[in-house]
Amino acid sequence: MDSIEAAIAAYTNFMWGLPLVFLLVGGGFFFMVHSRLRHFRYFSHSIALLKGKYDESSEAASGDISHYAALATALAGTMGLGNITGVAIAITVGGPGAIFWMWITAIVGISTKFYTASLAIMFRGKDDEGKLQGGPMYVIREGLPRKWLPLAWMFAIAGMVGTLPIFQVNQLVQILRDVIAIPAGMATSEEHFSFDFGAGIVLAIVMFSVVIGKVRRVSAIAGRMVPSMVIFYFLITGVLLASHLGEIPAMFALIFTDAFTGEAVSGGVLGAVILIGVQRGAFSNEAGIGTESLAHGAAKTNEPTREGLVAMIGPIADTLIVCTCTAMALLVTGVWEGGGLGITMTTQAYEQVFPGYGSYLLLIMVIVLSTTTILTYWYYGSKCMGFLFGTSKEKLYMYAYMALIIAGAVVSLDVVINLLDGMYATMAIPTMVSTLLLAPKVKKVASAYFARIDAGEFDEKKSSSSSGTIPSENNKL
Repeated sequence: MDSIEAAIAAYTNFMWGLPLVFLLVGGGFFFMVHSRLRHFRYFSHSIALLKGKYDESSEAASGDISHYAALATALAGTMGLGNITGVAIAITVGGPGAIFWMWITAIVGISTKFYTASLAIMFRGKDDEGKLQGGPMYVIREGLPRKWLPLAWMFAIAGMVGTLPIFQVNQLVQILRDVIAIPAGMATSEEHFSFDFGAGIVLAIVMFSVVIGKVRRVSAIAGRMVPSMVIFYFLITGVLLASHLGEIPAMFALIFTDAFTGEAVSGGVLGAVILIGVQRGAFSNEAGIGTESLAHGAAKTNEPTREGLVAMIGPIADTLIVCTCTAMALLVTGVWEGGGLGITMTTQAYEQVFPGYGSYLLLIMVIVLSTTTILTYWYYGSKCMGFLFGTSKEKLYMYAYMALIIAGAVVSLDVVINLLDGMYATMAIPTMVSTLLLAPKVKKVASAYFARIDAGEFDEKKSSSSSGTIPSENNKL
């Protein structure tokens, strides 16, 4: 077992080297320059799309869910325990400066998501049942020459593993154990296998009852729960920060100082700060990883640019708002300098400000975010399975997924983090390479769409859909 853990750790460390950092962050900067930041000027149009102002459901648009449902589903996948536990891990391993590099990843990720989500609509492909699907593997298959197809297989294989539920389940069960089971005498800090195993079984049954409804049911639940949890977390964190107003300026100064010195990291290694920040940022908002494209590719629209504009809201809500809330809570309360790890550290921060019930407030947040992420990840993994082995095999993935929910409740956290981080890095390679190659097509379609907005076309009618915006087979590179 030790040799397996060592091998997984070695693979992850190799994958998350400087080349991948350059690919994710450098690629994001390229998209910012390539687009001339033009999409940043249309945030109001993004909000209008989310409100359903340009609804295409009554038209002959392809897809299964609305723009809002697609974003909610994508956020359910990104806005999970990475925003709570991931931030704690980033600060523990990389110091406060890692938060700065998480912000950088999010800022450049706005442009990355604009490009990847646009491509998810632009190059949708049919599965073996003739149904249109989106995602990096279909973008590669439909948009690039056949020689690039191994990249699609690479993404799908890594996606099947990287979206497994073990991390979410592991941390959810841990906080249930710490907050409920141990105080109630149902488990101890040393003996808790029975509780963890039982909690995993219950969670698997609940998740199974939802996933059989497929993407529409998953998106419906995400659409209701995710926005309310963002508001809830923002409010309780606001109260926490209000009680530590004096420490806030010093904490921001610490983040910026440590980002360029690495003093809080053992040995003062600046490179470690950057790597951890980018790694945790990617794990949090998934910009450049490609998983969110699986959700955005299901949007009911024939306008690729519309979904790109909607998708770019993701890193703002996910990393710049929610992750920052967690980071400031950990820093101003001083718990980051204690011995807590992961979700335990975050619980300590809120318990300090809300004694007696702070852990329960966080528990509500964790239950909702982790379960919605588990649901969304099942959808992502099943789509990868369907691409590789046919849609008839998606049921097998569902059963395996439910079994791994139980396994995730009792597995070692170190193994989980290394395995998923390694798969995330693997997914990033085909996603970023294909997006860089197809970037000119995104810019061309986006420029035409923005020209229509500037001409006032969408002010005159409720919706406008142009099937000509979807490239055909002969439009491959």
